[in-house]
Amino acid sequence: MEKPFEPHIASKSHVKEFTVRAVVLGVILGLVFAVGNAYLGLKIGTTVSASIPAAVFSMAILRFFRPRATILENNLVQTIASVGEALAAGAIFTIPALFLIGEQPPISRIFLLSALGGILGVLFMIPMRRYIVVHEHGKLPFPEGTACAEILKTGEEKNTKAFMAGIGMITGVLYKILSSALFLWNEVPSWTLSFLQRTVISMDCTPSLMGVGYLVGPRISCVLFSGGALGWLILIPLLRLFGTGTEPIFPSNIPVFQMSAEAIWSHYIRYIGVGAVATGGILSIFKIAPMIKKTLHMGFKELFQGVPSDDAVERTDKDISLRWLVLGSIAIILTLWLTPGLSMNLVTILLLVFLGFFFVAVTSLTVGIVGSTSNPVSGMTITTLLLTCLIFLALGWTERIFVVSALTMGAVACTAIALAGTTSQDLKTGFLLGATPKWQQIAEIIGIILPALAIGGTIYLLHSVYGFGSEQMPAPQATMLALIAQGVMQSAIPLTLVLSGVVLALLLACIRIPVLPFALGLYLPFSLSTGMLMGGIVHYLINRTSKDEKVESRGILGASGLVAGDAVTGVIIALLTVVGWLPTSKAPFFPSGVSLGVFIALGVGLVWLVRHPPSWLHDRKKR
Repeated sequence: MEKPFEPHIASKSHVKEFTVRAVVLGVILGLVFAVGNAYLGLKIGTTVSASIPAAVFSMAILRFFRPRATILENNLVQTIASVGEALAAGAIFTIPALFLIGEQPPISRIFLLSALGGILGVLFMIPMRRYIVVHEHGKLPFPEGTACAEILKTGEEKNTKAFMAGIGMITGVLYKILSSALFLWNEVPSWTLSFLQRTVISMDCTPSLMGVGYLVGPRISCVLFSGGALGWLILIPLLRLFGTGTEPIFPSNIPVFQMSAEAIWSHYIRYIGVGAVATGGILSIFKIAPMIKKTLHMGFKELFQGVPSDDAVERTDKDISLRWLVLGSIAIILTLWLTPGLSMNLVTILLLVFLGFFFVAVTSLTVGIVGSTSNPVSGMTITTLLLTCLIFLALGWTERIFVVSALTMGAVACTAIALAGTTSQDLKTGFLLGATPKWQQIAEIIGIILPALAIGGTIYLLHSVYGFGSEQMPAPQATMLALIAQGVMQSAIPLTLVLSGVVLALLLACIRIPVLPFALGLYLPFSLSTGMLMGGIVHYLINRTSKDEKVESRGILGASGLVAGDAVTGVIIALLTVVGWLPTSKAPFFPSGVSLGVFIALGVGLVWLVRHPPSWLHDRKKR
């Protein structure tokens, strides 16, 4: 008989967990990660899991309190802080799509959509916890949740981890100030390749890109770069070579030979990327279809049959009452349906409930397999929006109001999906440590409020400074959603290009190349792919000769610090630009070669610091 799992803190033990200091610190960190990831997601189309950096900062800050914080308090801090990253992902992947079609929702409406969608995701995930987190323990790896638990276990031994995260964050801040506030060098240098039909190769030389490339690893960053290289180094030159006719080719209204490389990518290559990304998201769902079936069965069974009374359940197995789950879900759905201005009719609400619950199950499983950072939230959102638009089209609902309705529903669904994935990951960390699920679930709901209040202002700020859809702030997922919604409803989407992307994705799946990273590389600006490739190279150089877990941990935390420092500073610089204290752009002091040199130096510095940390860190425990 298999021995039952024993958590780090036994179920019969009662230690401090849900405390005022843990909640306050978690909410503050959640706000920081929400703002930073909003900037990062709108720039490169992905966010970075906040759990591990939040756990490190929590241990560093709370260790100075008397009495010292318990491991479960630190876990509650990272639980709340991770909500900020997930809520930012849900909002920035979808809300800017409304801006792009000329429908700018007020900040109060953005708050309502984000908060209600987030709470709905947490509530929908609760019935699945016992199957996904407990019953499937040992089968689903939950890479980030398990890593976070291990970091919290070892956190009281030394402060090296906090140092690495802190030095990375300071470096990211200084680098961003020098490049984007003082304009010493160009943040995105580019070079025109005249021998290759004047295509353009560029690189986003920012710490956040290096950090993200490091976190996703050399294989995924190379696959993503390969997708970008296919578009910019093969397809664009071929289109230029053979596009010599004087007639424009749909969807462009000017001939190909008159178009720049950026225009060709925007009008043609990006649609191929849309088809590939959507197909990649659907394929990822088919791969885990048997597990989805089990999860849905267990979720509905528990939802309608209930669980044993609260007194008969151990502390480590207590959830929010299903009574509150049902009442809360109904209240949120009615609010979304009946609130004036949200443009959500009964059909939209029914689709939200059905597709939302289905994809909550999918995302809760997916993070257990690949982790939060690699979770294809945008692929699930694209599928949700595509199905909604096709149903509207079949009903003859093609007016602008239904485009807005579909995108609004997509915003709620995306936020619910993102929060469910984060909740699943956090509950796994708590399961390993011996936390109380009920307190974690309540903490997740509390942690939604402040980021939801701040995310609308952040979106308006970034749009006013950079403009969504621009090279500086491409908002890739939102741009894709706007293209799909308008294209399907108006029958104006170039189906040949989209279907080419579908075929490409299927061929990639046949030869077992990760479809979503490749498709994103094709869809995103090439500068982002090349920037992340540098981070993947740094990861390879650090880990090529060493499998030491300490080296790996230092690298993850240093890279996370780079991402956090760069992203948060980017938002602050945007705010200073709005108030007129900084110019929007300015000619850099140094040429493009310096940009590349400084970026390489940043990577070399990260390699050296991670592999050869200062000697005093090793002696800290003795001192």
